[in-house]
Amino acid sequence: MKAFSLTVVLAVLVAQPLFAQRGGPAVRSPEIHPDGRVTFRLAAPNATEVRVSGDFLKAPQPLQKDDKGIWSVTVGPVSPEIYNYQLQVNGVAMTRARLDVPGPTPRFFDARSVAHGAVEQRWYNSKAIQGVRRVFIYTPPTYGRSSERYPVLYLLHGAGGDETFWIENGRTNVILDNLIADGKLKPLVVVMPYGYAYPPASPLADGADAMRRQRADFNRDLIEDLIPFVQANYRVHADREHRAIAGLSMGGGQALGVGLSRTDLFSRVAGFSSALGVVTSPQAGGLDFKALVADSKTVNDRLKLLWVGCGTEDTLFNSNKEFAQLLQTSGVKHTFRVSEGAHTWQVWRRYLNEVAPLLFQ
Repeated sequence: MKAFSLTVVLAVLVAQPLFAQRGGPAVRSPEIHPDGRVTFRLAAPNATEVRVSGDFLKAPQPLQKDDKGIWSVTVGPVSPEIYNYQLQVNGVAMTRARLDVPGPTPRFFDARSVAHGAVEQRWYNSKAIQGVRRVFIYTPPTYGRSSERYPVLYLLHGAGGDETFWIENGRTNVILDNLIADGKLKPLVVVMPYGYAYPPASPLADGADAMRRQRADFNRDLIEDLIPFVQANYRVHADREHRAIAGLSMGGGQALGVGLSRTDLFSRVAGFSSALGVVTSPQAGGLDFKALVADSKTVNDRLKLLWVGCGTEDTLFNSNKEFAQLLQTSGVKHTFRVSEGAHTWQVWRRYLNEVAPLLFQ
């Protein structure tokens, strides 16, 4: 490993904003200025090129080196949000890190001094996959103080993620706590399962039938195992009128596929930046959305909400737009939300904040 690489790895992995190279100067990075600009610095005297990339930048930005071997660049102003960024040294990408830019007032996903719900990690037996699976479940602040039953939202993550993603990256519990405290959201239970029947590295996830097997067995697990587990262990309504499903990317495709094919179970359906190819590949036994929405009267009668959203900078925007056009020409009532943004958590957190109050008004 070259001399500069150790400094870079430490600088990116350490969570503190103050980094020091052994025997060299202390380097503060990233530094967030009062006007929202952000300065990135790195002590790498032997490097020949350093660049920073992030979902707040349209293109990687080069850093400049001073006579002490400190590389730096100032970008922005950057809007208040949580971003991912990454340093590249001599063309080698280092570990991704987070940039949290605060605002003048609390953001909708910032923890506030309000009543807070609980997030539980639970394990349940899945006959569909013949194993034990983990799920995270949010209960609202009023749950432990009442005997009432609550509506329930099944919230699915994207490809490469797991059941922790909506809590760790989406800040689901904080967003919902704030909405409930502001009187904008009817309290509900949120169920966040693992979105794969089999881990992507599993032998069962390989081969021509992998997508068919993943979709079929995930649906079976959700419907035959998870929903009964939730209803047996939590005070939730057991009817379709009080059950919703939503998801992002891969999970958005799953939510739309399950929701539209099982309107006997779900009355509210939403997809955020949905990866529709996950469920529409004929070669993999995917769903035919044209057939699902052919009977628009039945769909309209049974669905209280069908919501589709995608950012214009997202690589999936065109496929989501085409799906919305299919719904339009088929006479299916829906909302197509076009927003700025790419395939990022900044978009999906906003969508959750916008859609949650619409579910059970």
